[in-house]
Amino acid sequence: MVVKSSRQRQRMVSGNGLFYPIIGFASCFAFMYLSFGDLWPNYPREPQLSFVQRNGTHFILDGRVFYINGWNSYWLMDHAVDEYRRPRIRAMLQAGAKMGLTVCRTWAFNDGVYNALQISPGQYDERVFKALDHVIAEARHHGVRLLLSLVNNLQAYGGKTQYVKWAWEEGIGLSSSNDSFFFDPSIRHYFKNHVKDWIEEMSTYVKSIDKNHLVTVGLEGFYGPKSPKRLTVNPGEWAAELGSDFIRNSKISTIDFASVHIYPDHWFHDQELEEKLKYVSKWMVSHIEDGDRELKKPVTFTEFGLSNLNKGFKPSQRDQFYKIIYDIMYKSSKRKKSGAGSFVWQFLVGEMEKYNDDFGIVPWERPATYQIITEHSCRLAAIQGVLPSQKDHLKELCLRRQ
Repeated sequence: MVVKSSRQRQRMVSGNGLFYPIIGFASCFAFMYLSFGDLWPNYPREPQLSFVQRNGTHFILDGRVFYINGWNSYWLMDHAVDEYRRPRIRAMLQAGAKMGLTVCRTWAFNDGVYNALQISPGQYDERVFKALDHVIAEARHHGVRLLLSLVNNLQAYGGKTQYVKWAWEEGIGLSSSNDSFFFDPSIRHYFKNHVKDWIEEMSTYVKSIDKNHLVTVGLEGFYGPKSPKRLTVNPGEWAAELGSDFIRNSKISTIDFASVHIYPDHWFHDQELEEKLKYVSKWMVSHIEDGDRELKKPVTFTEFGLSNLNKGFKPSQRDQFYKIIYDIMYKSSKRKKSGAGSFVWQFLVGEMEKYNDDFGIVPWERPATYQIITEHSCRLAAIQGVLPSQKDHLKELCLRRQ
């Protein structure tokens, strides 16, 4: 698939096991899994969540345009393996639903490390599949759809590094370089078995075994060396030389929607906040224009975050950052443009410090932040209507804002 830079939290889709419709992404790609089977004996029977579809530059859900206010909680499957940590999953999904959020992006991969789903090439731990089933069941129970990522460009939870290591240890790998994940036939075979070879090959294969779910490739959003925007929109000349090309990779017919990330702290180290925020606006508007004019597909900002390691950081600065992003997404939605959704990196519940990074928050611990996030849910609902899964929370939530 593509190679990401800076905050490259790229993931991929898996096609084995007991997946039921959800929204799924991958570093290389992911599914839009958006309905669930009635296979959960511990939950009361609930209405089916229908599949999300695409019509041109928009997601469509139950015959109407669907705009996403979402978040990342990568840790759900890992926590579901252990019974004592499962309450955190319910707490997170319940809190997301109460905030009017509709999609959670989470990992559906863990390769060859602690609580691994894939222990070795093609060998799986059934208890971890059951843990993923638990996450899916909880999400359905709370009316939250899932964006499932299937591989990581970084080393965390295995990802492409683990695939390269497996091939090298078996003496069949062409190179020990991480990037051999994308060209080594043996490694491509491993991953192809896992998703039962790159962007075009893999997405075509996923489509051949699953006709219902939308697929994306997890890109940072950098423009390639042949793009005229490489000089005017990329954060630096280095961004065009990383092997990732937003337009070329997103244009492939078997990729249903585009993915972009927003991490100005990783792209710029000497700029003041005001300069970073101006750049974020430019970055977002440029990619939404691409969706409208060139790709003719929805554009999602699947990760965005502002680091608390910045010199002089204050939580109010993060609020400013979130508000810029939500305002642009709202304007795009109101004007029926291709901006289809945004996902905060990342949300946690209390006492999860070891799973946090310099971007994560417990959103309800800061009322001002909580209000910015929930206000965006209300604004989107005013455009697209209240989803059945939101009706228990959104009416009261949004009435308080009036």
